[in-house]
Amino acid sequence: MSVATIESHPALLAPFAILLVSIAIFPLILQHHWERHYAKLSASLAAITCGYYVVRLQASDRVIHAMGEFASFIVVVGAFFVVAGGIHLHIPRPSSPLANALLLLGGSILAALIGTIGASMLLIRPWLHMNRSRFQPMHLAFFIFCVSNLGGLLLPTGPPLFLGHLKGIPFLWTALHCWREWLTAMTILLLIFLVLDTISWRRHPDTPAAGEPRFLCHGKWNSVVLLALLLAVVFVPSGFRELVLIVLAAASYCFTPHRIFDANGFGWQPLIEVGWIFLGLFGTMIPVLDYVELHAGNFHLVTNPQFYWSTGILSAVLDNAPSYLTFLALALSLDHLDINSAREVALFAMSQPQRLAAISVAATLFGGLTYVGNSPNLLVRAIAQSRDAPCPGFLSYIVKYSLPILLPVLGLTAFVSFRH
Repeated sequence: MSVATIESHPALLAPFAILLVSIAIFPLILQHHWERHYAKLSASLAAITCGYYVVRLQASDRVIHAMGEFASFIVVVGAFFVVAGGIHLHIPRPSSPLANALLLLGGSILAALIGTIGASMLLIRPWLHMNRSRFQPMHLAFFIFCVSNLGGLLLPTGPPLFLGHLKGIPFLWTALHCWREWLTAMTILLLIFLVLDTISWRRHPDTPAAGEPRFLCHGKWNSVVLLALLLAVVFVPSGFRELVLIVLAAASYCFTPHRIFDANGFGWQPLIEVGWIFLGLFGTMIPVLDYVELHAGNFHLVTNPQFYWSTGILSAVLDNAPSYLTFLALALSLDHLDINSAREVALFAMSQPQRLAAISVAATLFGGLTYVGNSPNLLVRAIAQSRDAPCPGFLSYIVKYSLPILLPVLGLTAFVSFRH
């Protein structure tokens, strides 16, 4: 099917828009109904789009390609999620501002290795424990900034950058081309955090540490499995790679004592939710990518700063994974390249490194501006609320933390790297 076919079927864009609006709004205003029906909504919208492509447009190849990418995506995310759940960290409390800053830095690096979902699920409970006597909404906001979002910039081990890797961007590309942006944003955020946490530390008296006074790591052998997963993603070709990841994750789950999973509060619900939502996104994005390819010139995006801010704003208010793919397809189309050709995507990465860096950095960093910008954000907030930790509301998070703290950091990052 020619991409121009979408010109006569603009209604095919509606399922994607409905799904994005639902993801952004319903978990906040109709949380109970969303938890009961999000899977049916995602599957139904994907079925409508894919069914139309197969039956009416005779384009089953596009559907098969998208579903193959979805399968590869969920296997990678799921494997890191399961193995990370087999590692339990005990960090004694109370914690100093410096220790907190080091955990945020280490968590961001860990997120690059095992994905933002895996690192967030592994570290949020120790983060809550070590700051239990003086935990404030600020602590949750900086954890989301540094671990759940910024940590996803260096390696494509999770959304959104793994979607680009599936399309043909080399695995180490972001580490080689975006490390300066990661370092700039991380340094500024940690300096701001140290100031704010020092003020908090002086206002709240310390309390004796509870439980084991030493740092403990249970299930540490799973760190070797995490390394094996990372090597498999980098070096094993697609098709066989997914089988290797499934075997490694299954072995880790079977041989890890379940007391470790219990200590982590491990459950399948976060992975199930991510799976259903991304099934809907992969299915409904097929006509969106076709439309962007056809109308690339109408968006009037020319400079790298324009791509940076446009990608970032959409990532913040909707979700960074589909935003990343949308603007990647747009940038490729301006150079008359096809996002569904791995060779042409790799060519774009070599010929337009600054433009691709602007899209990658924006999609990753701007995901922390709102709770709906990235999938780990809501998961982290839900775990914190379940432990009665003070959490900022949706608007409070934006007004008190993301706009006055994160947005200026994103602006400075743009000025340093993408002003030309």
